Amino acid sequence: MTAGVRRAVLGLLALSSGVVGCWAAFAPRAFYLNFPGGAHTWVAPDGPYNEHLVRDVGELNLALTVVTLFALVYLSRELVRATSWAWLAYGVPHLVYHLRHLHPFGGGDKVEIPVSLALAVVGAVLLLLPERAPAEAKPLEHV
Repeated sequence: MTAGVRRAVLGLLALSSGVVGCWAAFAPRAFYLNFPGGAHTWVAPDGPYNEHLVRDVGELNLALTVVTLFALVYLSRELVRATSWAWLAYGVPHLVYHLRHLHPFGGGDKVEIPVSLALAVVGAVLLLLPERAPAEAKPLEHV
């Protein structure tokens, strides 16, 4: 995986956790009632509102965003790997939980929830792939 692709994956991960983190940490009731937005509501159907829990989720997502942004900027092998493993430690159990608890949801949400969560897991796995050096330019042959 090239540095550009690695940065793009890290950027998408940071964006997703940053949005969730800010929304849940600073507007927990709105997050609970409206996440992910539009015609979908993915948090409220799963249980009663708990401001402390929603804010904790937001703050932990913000912490993950900070680490991910540092990995994006510095792109050191060790930091990218640590960030990937942090995303997997968060993302795999989160995905498994939702795969086992899709009953409150209808229609497309039963597909969209696991797919959206799986994307973060796939992104983290991609970041663990070996680095690939950019291809060297070949000299032009004279005809």
